[in-house]
Amino acid sequence: MEYHNPVLLKESVDGLDIKPDGIYVDVTFGGGGHSREILKRLGEGGRLYAFDQDKDALENKIDDSRFTLINENFRFLKRFLRFYGVKQVDGILGDFGVSSHQFNEAERGFSTRFDAKLDMRMNQGSQLSAYEVINEYDEEQLKKLFYAYADLKNAPKLSRVIVAERSKGPIETSEQLNELLKPLLFKGKENKILAQIYQAIRIEVNQEIEVLKEFLLQTEELLKPGGRLSLISYHSLEDRLVKRYIRSGLFEGEPEKDMFGNVFVPFKKVKGLVVPSKEEIKENNRARSAKLRIATKL
Repeated sequence: MEYHNPVLLKESVDGLDIKPDGIYVDVTFGGGGHSREILKRLGEGGRLYAFDQDKDALENKIDDSRFTLINENFRFLKRFLRFYGVKQVDGILGDFGVSSHQFNEAERGFSTRFDAKLDMRMNQGSQLSAYEVINEYDEEQLKKLFYAYADLKNAPKLSRVIVAERSKGPIETSEQLNELLKPLLFKGKENKILAQIYQAIRIEVNQEIEVLKEFLLQTEELLKPGGRLSLISYHSLEDRLVKRYIRSGLFEGEPEKDMFGNVFVPFKKVKGLVVPSKEEIKENNRARSAKLRIATKL
């Protein structure tokens, strides 16, 4: 089963500053590339827990007594680690990209390249799919998600056309959606804008922004002092949340100061923003928008 080459593999795992007997979590297992690299650096007393809500990822499970794969969304990180008796860990790695496997499986509906049923669910047991978003959200809801998750200036027109078209019958496939929207897209940028539209729908279907916030808020309690966060984002919405949380422990606003003017923040940035090298982008085009941020728990 084809999964993408792990992005920023060495840099992200180096960022964990792995202790041989430490406990680590890979919250986005996918093809297992990052997990395998972590296991290489762990000793016999080390432990690695990995999360992935996609059942397809279970086929990549690693046969290693130090490894446990949990088939759940990482928004439930703390709950499931507690189930295994784990209250604190030494490092947490997350790679928030959609895998090549998910993009390349036509029936999953993630890609603009295939004619497939509108789906886009990372967890195939979820009730909300792209079909419901496109056929059941009202015009205002569609407009808001195209603005918020794709920053599309013509969001009102896109929403209006979708609502008008589905009044004649449901929009069921990506090909139907593509043909409907293409006349509204800027010439020469059709594929790029369609990808942004699909991204917005995917974020909504999988509640990606809410999930990321819930996850980040759990990391402060889960990480031991000196523990590391190593997080790879692919679009500005995610990266902004990660950056702000590392900087202040908040998603918006500024942290409160005590009477002496001191600010408590839970994390310290380990180094500046890390991006893929030209060589990595040449070998793996999907790495081009990746941004890695590394922090240590204070």
